[in-house]
Amino acid sequence: MTDQNLPPVPPSEPTPPNTPDVPATPDVPAAPEVPAAPAYVAPPAASEVPPAPAYGAPQAPPAPAYGEVPPAPAYGAPAYGAPAAGYGQPAFGAAPKTNTFAIVSLVASIAGLFTGITFLVGIIFGHLSLSQIKKTAEGGRGMAIAGLIIGYVGLVIGIIVTIALIAFFAALASNPNFDGTYNY
Repeated sequence: MTDQNLPPVPPSEPTPPNTPDVPATPDVPAAPEVPAAPAYVAPPAASEVPPAPAYGAPQAPPAPAYGEVPPAPAYGAPAYGAPAAGYGQPAFGAAPKTNTFAIVSLVASIAGLFTGITFLVGIIFGHLSLSQIKKTAEGGRGMAIAGLIIGYVGLVIGIIVTIALIAFFAALASNPNFDGTYNY
């Protein structure tokens, strides 16, 4: 008989039968062996470690032993501290060479503003310099373009002024009242 004031006892779970021919766990491959941790090596004492160079400072090569002569740099190698530039390349930070024809173009076009006759020289040298700059990657493209612009504008203004002067003198010469004398 059971006491009715006690809560009911849950039924226990059945245990699986133990049979010798069935293994209790499925076949699982064994985990690979973990290698042992490397042995601890203490860091060198502060007196044994050379101080680190400042940020951005070049590393100095180790000093040669007493009496030892350092080797000479190889043929063509830059001197210590000199920037190393490749063949045909300007040194780091150096501006490319300015094309001479670009300078001539700009100077001739500006001189044409005062003389009125060198605009054509500025135009010719401007075109020559632009073609050379394309081939050689020299500097001076802006000067060549400025020489061309000043040269073309000056040439057009010169042509307009010449046509206007010819028209003015032609109109003056065709005037029937013009006899070449002036009356005051």
